[in-house]
Amino acid sequence: MININVLLVDDEERFLSTTQKLLEKKGYTVQTASNGVEALGKLKEHNIQVVLLDVRMPGMDGIAILKKIKRDFPLIEVIMLTGHGTVESAVDGVKLGAANYLIKPADIDDISEKIQEAFEKRQTIREQTHDRKAYFKKLKVRLGVGLLAAFMLPYAAFFGYFQFQFSKTLKDTGRLNLEALSNSQKNTIDLFLQERVANIFTLFHSADFSLNPSQNKMQTYLHDLRQVDDAFIDVGFLNTQGIQTGYAGSFPYLKDKNYSDESWFKILLNQKRHYYISNIYLGFREKPHFTIAVRQIIDGNPYIMRSTLDPDKFYMFLRSISRGKEVESALINKEGLFQIVDPDRGELLGKSDYIPPENIESGVTEINKNGDSILIGYAWLKETPWALVVRQPLKIAHAGMYESRRMMSIILVIIFLGIAAGIWVANSRLITHAQGAAEKSDELRHQLFHASKLASVGELATGVAHEINNPLAIIVATSGVIRDMLNPEFNLNPSPEEIVKEIDTIDSAAFRARTITKQLLAFGRKNEPKLIPCNVNHILDDIMSGLKEREFKVADIEIIREYDPGLPEIMLDHDQIRQVFFNLINNAGDAICGPGKITITTIRSDEDIHITIKDTGKGMSPRQLGEIFNPFFTTKEVGKGTGLGLSVSLNIVESLGGTIDVQSLEGAGSSFTVSFPIRRL
Repeated sequence: MININVLLVDDEERFLSTTQKLLEKKGYTVQTASNGVEALGKLKEHNIQVVLLDVRMPGMDGIAILKKIKRDFPLIEVIMLTGHGTVESAVDGVKLGAANYLIKPADIDDISEKIQEAFEKRQTIREQTHDRKAYFKKLKVRLGVGLLAAFMLPYAAFFGYFQFQFSKTLKDTGRLNLEALSNSQKNTIDLFLQERVANIFTLFHSADFSLNPSQNKMQTYLHDLRQVDDAFIDVGFLNTQGIQTGYAGSFPYLKDKNYSDESWFKILLNQKRHYYISNIYLGFREKPHFTIAVRQIIDGNPYIMRSTLDPDKFYMFLRSISRGKEVESALINKEGLFQIVDPDRGELLGKSDYIPPENIESGVTEINKNGDSILIGYAWLKETPWALVVRQPLKIAHAGMYESRRMMSIILVIIFLGIAAGIWVANSRLITHAQGAAEKSDELRHQLFHASKLASVGELATGVAHEINNPLAIIVATSGVIRDMLNPEFNLNPSPEEIVKEIDTIDSAAFRARTITKQLLAFGRKNEPKLIPCNVNHILDDIMSGLKEREFKVADIEIIREYDPGLPEIMLDHDQIRQVFFNLINNAGDAICGPGKITITTIRSDEDIHITIKDTGKGMSPRQLGEIFNPFFTTKEVGKGTGLGLSVSLNIVESLGGTIDVQSLEGAGSSFTVSFPIRRL
């Protein structure tokens, strides 16, 4: 047996001492107190689980002590002790939350049994509390996760859509910026080349220009060009036959060189445009360079002034206009050969890994090289068939996008976490409130159930009075007989056997009255819900045996029992379901005026058992049918019904997983069917 700590509170020293010894022999750990103050002190000092409390004590009485115990130690169960065996005395304690009661003098086995019941009730309450906390904890997590998921899904969709649109916008912006940069640099390069053409063309219009320029004159021309741009390497003057008759520069052997077979010379003579810019080529000097040649018609004959430009100087110019743009710029021709390029990225006249389409003036594309994504912008020059190609790694091109997206993501995550925290806090408060409401609801349901039982006890009291009066009358009459037998005046001289026979009659009547009282008190006792296997047929028989059966017989009401003998046991709270059936049977009896019948039927279907209580009473109207389960609604006459029975019964049945179905026809009787699923086995 589990060790149970008991506190015995009574002002009778002899009772305390004797009961303590007897309980300790049964294995209980017993503390004693002779008054309320001492009892409350013992509760603080010891881990007490059950209190045996006398109702009547000097100073603080048992009811006052009970109230303090239930307020300060709600998990401690209390059994009331009373020497006044009336219904009122026994009910007073349980109305305030006592687990049970005992009438002194009580047998030690009865005391032990009540202690065990109270302890089991305490354990049940603790388990229910633990289960409720676990349930609401799990509910809190599930509901929290559900709410967060319900919030996160649209939020994630919005976040994903926003990120997609934001990224797309920034990417488009990055591409547009790169294309704009390409066009801007292209225009700058075109302008640069136009200026170089104009620089050479002005030589024809110098004041002392001659078709046979001297060497000094050519040196002057070169000096003037280099004053403008040091990219000019040399300068030469070609006659109509393509012979360079004048030259100044680093390659004097080029003087009198015949360029008539050079492609640029032929193109310049045959095209409408009066200047030509060549591709990079090696030429006679075997060194990469490009030529700008200008044609001037003099006296009907074409003469050409040409100059060679240094690609390296041109690259320095290209790099200067790209500085701070975090891009790599290069010039390539239609064949994809580098005309101007960063020496670290390629060689002049080397092959480019990307050739822009000739039919598109400018654009942006993305390529992948060695696992890295690169954004390429391009624009074709107007002055020469070269394309400006601007490269920018994607991580650099979209650096602003990545930073903006990172900051936006941080902001959105902070907002999300804030909202999620708000949802979680609100959910926690909601669950805490719901848990408190559930606990309050359970308490109110138990109180309502118990109030209904006590109300039924009150209704029963009138019938019980008649039942108790019969054995009391027998006791009074028999005691009178004994007095007469012992009265010398009557000279009856009764034998001991005759006297014992009359005493046995008194005992029998007294035991009958005691049985009736116990049934009544047991019915009014407040118990915690406890699911056990129950046989519905046995519960119905238990209700109908004794008081109710005799009551209906006196009222000329026939009871017809149609039980299914194969009805399985199901898990129910015996006390609560007994109360339900008692209420329904009692209501059926109240509905019958004069002779009538109550038919109690039990039957099993595939998945349920059904208990039907049918009467031949006055029935109910449709309006009454719609209100019968409302608290305090009653069809009985004033003072006879409380209006709680059906409301409590429905609450009990639904809490046990069942249903109540009602059929009624005004003037023809009513039928209440209670159904429970067999799966509760």
